[in-house]
Amino acid sequence: MNKNSYNIMALAPNTSNKRETVCIFGTGDFGRALGHKLIQSGYPVVFGSRNTQTSSLIPKGAEVLSHAEAAQKAAIIIIAIQRQHYSFLTSLAEILHGKVLVDVSNNLKINQYPESNAEYLAQLVPGTKVVKAFNTVSAWALQSGTLDASRQVFVCGDDMEAKQMVMDIVRALGLTPLDQGSLLAAQEIENYPLQLFPMWKFPILLSLGLVTFFFFYSLIRDVIYPYVYESKDFSFFIAISIPNRICPIVALILLALVYLPGVLAAIIQLYRGTKYSRFPDWLDKWMLCRKQLGLVALAFAFLHVLYTLVIPIRSFVRWRMSNRILSLALKNETEPLNTTHAWLSDSYLALGILGFSLFFLLGITSLPSVSNNVNWREFRFVQSKLGYLTLILCTAHTLVYGGNRFLSPSSYRWYLPNAYMLSLIVPCIVLVVKFVLIFPCLDKPLTQIRQGWERNPQYPE
Repeated sequence: MNKNSYNIMALAPNTSNKRETVCIFGTGDFGRALGHKLIQSGYPVVFGSRNTQTSSLIPKGAEVLSHAEAAQKAAIIIIAIQRQHYSFLTSLAEILHGKVLVDVSNNLKINQYPESNAEYLAQLVPGTKVVKAFNTVSAWALQSGTLDASRQVFVCGDDMEAKQMVMDIVRALGLTPLDQGSLLAAQEIENYPLQLFPMWKFPILLSLGLVTFFFFYSLIRDVIYPYVYESKDFSFFIAISIPNRICPIVALILLALVYLPGVLAAIIQLYRGTKYSRFPDWLDKWMLCRKQLGLVALAFAFLHVLYTLVIPIRSFVRWRMSNRILSLALKNETEPLNTTHAWLSDSYLALGILGFSLFFLLGITSLPSVSNNVNWREFRFVQSKLGYLTLILCTAHTLVYGGNRFLSPSSYRWYLPNAYMLSLIVPCIVLVVKFVLIFPCLDKPLTQIRQGWERNPQYPE
């Protein structure tokens, strides 16, 4: 009898899963988009508006009431209006007392006000439980359903119960809540949407600096020098030849800079004998933007491939080939195959193809949609082991391209070496130091340190 009763209870519908009503103040783009998403997730939605007439823009199934009437129907009220319109909420202080107010607003510039909008709301309507959320999700993403790029929702608030209620709603919408702590974090959260590629700033500025340096460096060697000493006008090199030198150089240097901070971190840990000590701030920031450095490097490598593909159809290349063929024909001569040069040429191309293929694989695994589908060991294998293999192949590609020109006096114009020689400095340093670090006498203590062993625990947290 008890068993049968248990089965009946298990099959009975769970009425406790019924969603509670959510009130939204504001019928603008974001308020309507969020209301539509809430209705799709099974939440009853009521809008509070100055105009209580139902518009065709309001999501079907939602109710539109005055602010006071709408607030009385829900325990959670989403404030989808701008800060400058918050003043009317003071007249509703008695009705809003004890309710959860979700501030979703943003500002026009970073740190526009002394306090965050959420903190201002809490001061304006005391007795309420203010939570900051949803400000990093756009109305367009909610309407179109393309939430992959903005699935994370930062949440903060002083009341744990209120914050948990909001995070439950976030999960119900198919989003991922990230608890950022107390309401003091609201200003930082409000600054997130206003930041323009914060993690990309250093990689982009660095790449622009390298491009500028190597452009003028190549301009001096390949255009100005021949014009001064040989009266030859090679100014057209600026269109393809110089960019096709700059792109692989910058790509190789940036790729090496992706792995240089890891090498420096290993040296610091070996020196300190502990992992329980913070790295310098510059190294921390450098390590955080390694993915962006790699993706920028991949973009330059891709440009190098495109520039290389158009070399055979260039007017200068076709002229030089036809001129050489005509010169040999007039002299009634043939040029024997130089197998050494053929080996170098084929090896150079093969190393470039393999290097770019692995480079492209590294870029693909950096994408969230791909990295989320591999475990940590697989991701580490691709980004570390295959990453160093990519660096080795790309460095070898450049070395083979140089061949015996490294020692040729004609390669130095105004005592300046070829630009690709300069590009080998950082990669070679990284590879040599990494090779030294894999020696057992260094690798074993480094592994122990990273597992928590401390040789010299004098450095504070």
